[in-house]
Amino acid sequence: MARAKKKKRDRVIPLVLLVVVLFGVWSVWSDYAGNGASSTAKSVRVVVPRGSSVRETSNALANAGAIQSPRLFRAYAAIGGRDRMIKPGTYQFAANAGWKTALDELVAGRGVVHTVTIPEGYNLREIIPLVAKALSVPEDSVRAAATDTTWQRKLDIPLQSLEGYLFPATYTFTDGTTAREAVNAMLDAFEAAWAKVPSAAERLQALAISRHAAITMASIVETEAKKSEERPIIAAVYWNRLRKGMLLQADPTVQYALPNHVERVLYKDLSVNSKFNTYKYVGLPPGPIASPGLASITAALNPAAVPYLYFVADTDGHHEFRTTFAEHEKAIAALKKQRNAAKSSKKK
Repeated sequence: MARAKKKKRDRVIPLVLLVVVLFGVWSVWSDYAGNGASSTAKSVRVVVPRGSSVRETSNALANAGAIQSPRLFRAYAAIGGRDRMIKPGTYQFAANAGWKTALDELVAGRGVVHTVTIPEGYNLREIIPLVAKALSVPEDSVRAAATDTTWQRKLDIPLQSLEGYLFPATYTFTDGTTAREAVNAMLDAFEAAWAKVPSAAERLQALAISRHAAITMASIVETEAKKSEERPIIAAVYWNRLRKGMLLQADPTVQYALPNHVERVLYKDLSVNSKFNTYKYVGLPPGPIASPGLASITAALNPAAVPYLYFVADTDGHHEFRTTFAEHEKAIAALKKQRNAAKSSKKK
């Protein structure tokens, strides 16, 4: 009996030693994997919803490319019960961050990030609450950052506002990011986008305008255009009107001038007393009315070579462009007739 117990013990001891050795190799590898990611490695985003199991979390990490083996990650996380300490949230990791780094971040909640998307054509009234909500900061702090005089001087903006210069894009901010830091990131994105505009300096010179004027025009184009291919044509219409000393008569500028947003501009709205009301004041408004994207900025600097001075929108989003007011009135009448016919056919 004693000999049988000894044999059993002899078999168990090597097995324990093997487990210890493997665990040691595993621990060393996890340390390496956790710290081996280059500082220039691509970052990946991982969402851990509230109530997620460690299996769901490990699979999300592996699918994103933050770790290699979800099964080994779960075993590693189980040591010391840390698999039950993972905090929910949206995290950003370096690609191949490894088990140790990923678990440390998840347990501490250090990697939590906040994502906010600024759509093209949004103005500060719409952007400020989005950013404030994403960062969990007061709207007043975002508003204060958006009136930063340092950036106004740097960007040569003649107004006390950064309207039009908070570039529309999707941003990922780490937990604790301040309103000023977020606004700075958006302004940096604007400068990066401007650098991508083909021959921007030459186009400014050819049009004899400032960059501020270009962004102002781009913001009008952004809010008018529903189809991308029409952007250069819409820009051409407005530049043509400016050259002839005509009123721009751009509805979006009136919408911007009103204290409260309206979906459709009515005749009563055209009397609003504001320099942004292009039905009353000749020339461009004092500044942008929204944040234009790269396509609209490019179109504003590269208007189509067309003689049009008028356009009217159809229900499908496209515009009918005309050169004379008489032609414009005919286009309006034709579209109205089409809409009435469509309504009649629906009733039948």
